[in-house]
Amino acid sequence: MQPKFRAVIFRGKYYAVWTENGEVRRKSLRTADRGSAEAELKRFVSDFEIANRPPEITVQFVWDSYREALGAKPTAATMGFEWKAVGPFFGTKAAEILTEQDSLDYAAQRAKAGRRPSTIRTELAHLRSALLWAQKKKIIGVAPAIILPEASAPRDSRLTKSQAVKFIGACEMPHVRLFVILALTTGARMGAILGLKWDRVDFDQSLIYFEDPDRPKTNKRRGNPPMNKTARAALSAARAGATSPYVIEWAGQPVASVKKGLASAGERCGLPWVTAHVFRHSAATFMAEDRVSMAEIAQFLAHADSRLTERVYARFSPDHLREAADALEIDLMREAVPGMECSTVQLHRTTEQKRPKRDRKGE
Repeated sequence: MQPKFRAVIFRGKYYAVWTENGEVRRKSLRTADRGSAEAELKRFVSDFEIANRPPEITVQFVWDSYREALGAKPTAATMGFEWKAVGPFFGTKAAEILTEQDSLDYAAQRAKAGRRPSTIRTELAHLRSALLWAQKKKIIGVAPAIILPEASAPRDSRLTKSQAVKFIGACEMPHVRLFVILALTTGARMGAILGLKWDRVDFDQSLIYFEDPDRPKTNKRRGNPPMNKTARAALSAARAGATSPYVIEWAGQPVASVKKGLASAGERCGLPWVTAHVFRHSAATFMAEDRVSMAEIAQFLAHADSRLTERVYARFSPDHLREAADALEIDLMREAVPGMECSTVQLHRTTEQKRPKRDRKGE
């Protein structure tokens, strides 16, 4: 693990200070100017990294270094879980000499283990990002090509309200049940719900602030939706027995994942295909079916662009394309010969009878 370096002033001069093997070390940066010290520290860190690189740059070294560079970003945490699959296959391989066949073999192995194409694609995409980062940092020469499998078709899995009630009833663990209720009543993503703390649940204003001020900014925005009666009742009951700052907790500790709990509940109620994202998709569908405007749904889900919301969810609204269909209405009675009442079928037959014979030759 790369040490953490900082510039510290000592006896009127700046020094690079870091901890290595449990000991605090320092190196003079030979300047008393803060700006010059920062520039010199940057050069020192670069030289230190080069001098302490292993003789062979393996995929594990690149992967770990990239994760460390990402810091607190959610991708770093995701890559930590993915390494359980990526590591055994790629870990000891030399990063610079990976081949396209390595990517194909990995994808085939993961597919055989039952993993979806989208999961495999994400894992390999993170590997490619790590290699390109290593190239940019001059840790390796040229990043090898990583072949990504074709993206799977988007799934249209969603619950009906009766299925949602059935699923909630199948949740035996209280923290899983609370998660499902919040997911269905707020449309929030799993990370937002699991990271929610009680200090961001406002019972006075009936608002839930999923946006965490301490969370690094990402492209996935989080909303601050109002709580409805269902959410409020579940939150009030959970608050009364809370033993930690986190809303979703188990034995006084925050919960890292509810995937196993959801899988167990799904098996019990005959809905094994339900995942955390299904609740978000279902919540948006419920709103669309109830004629909530696309602009409001977009705000509720914290979509940056309402056009995305409309593209995915407009078709679920009973009013979708209704005006377009009404514009194509034809009043056959009004267009019929005055004083002549006939059905559409009769009008068609009358037209056939009046058609000139020359038009019938080509029939």
